[in-house]
Amino acid sequence: MKDIDDTKAPLMEHLIELRRRLLWCLATLAVTFFTCLYFARPIFAVLVRPLLEAGQGKLIYTDIFEAFFAEVKVAFFAAGMLTFPVIATQLWKFVAPGLYAKEKKALLPFLLMTPFFFGAGAAFAYFLAMPWALHFLLGYQGDIGGIQQEALPAVGNYLSFSTRFLFGFGVAFLTPVLLMILERAGLVTREQLAKSRRYAIVACAVVSAVLTPPDVVSQLMLLVPLYLLYELAILAIRITHWRAARAAKTSTETGNEGPQTNVGPDSPPGGGGEGWRVRAHLSG
Repeated sequence: MKDIDDTKAPLMEHLIELRRRLLWCLATLAVTFFTCLYFARPIFAVLVRPLLEAGQGKLIYTDIFEAFFAEVKVAFFAAGMLTFPVIATQLWKFVAPGLYAKEKKALLPFLLMTPFFFGAGAAFAYFLAMPWALHFLLGYQGDIGGIQQEALPAVGNYLSFSTRFLFGFGVAFLTPVLLMILERAGLVTREQLAKSRRYAIVACAVVSAVLTPPDVVSQLMLLVPLYLLYELAILAIRITHWRAARAAKTSTETGNEGPQTNVGPDSPPGGGGEGWRVRAHLSG
């Protein structure tokens, strides 16, 4: 079995292959988009459920085109989420022929873990972070100096809020995968990651500020799990190194054992076995 696909192809063939992969991705995205556009309202009904559970039963739109473009954005967001595995698969098929078998074996688990961690982050945002943030933000309603303050979120505003939460948490939960890939590529080491915890906290705060709406509660709800995922990545790298060292030690011990022979006073020169000792005893 060949370690790498050693066939040579000119640059034009690589460009044609890349074009074919991109067309597959665009075609899949287009079909999924129009399908999601047909089901845009049921999809948006799922997105507004945390808002409804927070006690807000009304959404408004002040722009005549806002509701329409909101459904288009919902369809595009859902299509992007659903077609990500197809896009990742096409990218892998384009890159994989240029990788060694060892490199494929090292990268494939990370490719398979990416949808899982992204989905876990989106689920965390939908079921935990968004309800808590909405309860906090909608708590500012009430009487203020004799004036009734009421929250009337717009359709486009809430859509941006929810999609930023889902996408931000999904990307943030990919931190362990990214750090393990960097460590496997030799760009960072476990010792460097362990010594850079204070810088990691600052980086988590910056990422939280960029990927979440501009309120402290939302940022804290991403910052804390993001740093925990950083620690999880360090632990996973340590476990990986420990398993690799144990496997190498076992392989070395197995290779050093070799065929067992008995060399000593009860064996002939050059070694002998149990059968030789039995024959010597019978002859005696």
